[in-house]
Amino acid sequence: MTRRLTLTTAALALIGTAALAQQTDISIGMQLEPPGLDPTAGAAAAIDEVVYANVFEGLTRFAPDGSVVPGLAESWTISDDGLTYTFALQDGVTFHDGSAMTAEDVVFSLDRARAEGSLNAQPALFETIETVTATDDLTVEITLSQPTGAFLFNMAWGDAVIVAPETAEGNATNPVGTGPFRFAEWVEGDRVDLVRNDAYWGNPVALEAASFRFISDPNAAFAAMMAGDIDAFPVFPAPELLAQFEADPRFNVIVGSTEGETILAMNNAQAPLDDIRVRRAISHAINRQDIIDGAMFGYGTPIGTHFAPHNPDYLDLTANSAHDPDLARSLLAEAGVENLSLRLMLPPPSYARRGGEIIAAQLREVGIETEITNLEWAQWLEQVFRGYDFDLTIVSHTEPADINIYARPDYYFQFGAPEFQAIMDDLSVTSDPAMRTELQQAAQRMISEQYVNGYLFQLAKTGVAAAGIEGLWENSPTQANDLTAVRWTE
Repeated sequence: MTRRLTLTTAALALIGTAALAQQTDISIGMQLEPPGLDPTAGAAAAIDEVVYANVFEGLTRFAPDGSVVPGLAESWTISDDGLTYTFALQDGVTFHDGSAMTAEDVVFSLDRARAEGSLNAQPALFETIETVTATDDLTVEITLSQPTGAFLFNMAWGDAVIVAPETAEGNATNPVGTGPFRFAEWVEGDRVDLVRNDAYWGNPVALEAASFRFISDPNAAFAAMMAGDIDAFPVFPAPELLAQFEADPRFNVIVGSTEGETILAMNNAQAPLDDIRVRRAISHAINRQDIIDGAMFGYGTPIGTHFAPHNPDYLDLTANSAHDPDLARSLLAEAGVENLSLRLMLPPPSYARRGGEIIAAQLREVGIETEITNLEWAQWLEQVFRGYDFDLTIVSHTEPADINIYARPDYYFQFGAPEFQAIMDDLSVTSDPAMRTELQQAAQRMISEQYVNGYLFQLAKTGVAAAGIEGLWENSPTQANDLTAVRWTE
């Protein structure tokens, strides 16, 4: 009897231990596969969705609420004239290959990002940097050519992460950063695997491993979640299926906001879209709510300019391009445009493919035919983003506070009006909050009144996760699947 009781007690203890054990790995679903894994040399949002805060870190970083907090810099001071930033670096930071991260790596990274011929997709982040100097191993002094009110914000972007000179060239396929996760494997067309960095300088993460799985088809994404093959899909590609997840106690539906202005981009440098009357006609032909309902199943906020509605400086300018087919037809007649046919290039996301079909029907109602071409992401980047070979396209710009892209005449929709550049120049040297609001609202009005693009909706963040997961971002202040606070609770 004593022996039997002892065995029973041991068995119960084992069962209790197993019950207390928490899952320590996670599988994250993504619709798009990144073209590479180096955030300093690519424009695709999917890059940051894998590596931001997980593999790579910058001097500063975005917190879940969008605020800028310390990253590899533990603190900083700013000179009275706003031209010199002195960063004190975290002590004991190493890259994943075991080498120490020092001030010289910061100098290398920022000089590389702003060098002539740099592949960095956001050169504007670095354009006011004049010099970067390592005054000792843990101190970096950055001097600017002019005061830059958003400099700490700029340094939080994925494009500004710190890399090592010894490994930088290989980061696209074998990323070596300082973050809490190390790169393990990339099976192209399937997944990227990360493992916990046990030598991490900061707070250790709960997860031991993370796998980012690429599933482009919405039905396959649904099946993978229901089968438990995927633990979380932070941006679920089929919002029409969210109700089924909400009714299932195994899942939590997480709905938040993003920085993603979804636009019908127009090639402003190419006839007939170089005529504001034609661009305006297209804008008035669009029924935003029909697109939100049809492509996003009601998830999304209408916008009338390239600015996030949750930003306190946002202006509701949707009335400026209200749905008005009769006005659209009269503007086309005034421009002398007849039998117009435009090429509509659509990248893979469902908001683009579904939205494109709806917009094509709306344009047909005012006399504009469209030739739709579905492109894979790499094709879109090559043909549309870099090659300017398009008339119309639909894309969501998920970079934070990125209205400054309209000041770049070489940006893919090719606007870059000098008057707009002047507003951005003033904004870059202005730190007074009231003046910054005035300038940002002037910028919003200008691109709305110039009908640079068709402004559709702010992309909602519609995610699904297993009920036992906590710590995923609800909102997306930048394009990231930050796993640093993620853990299983059951």
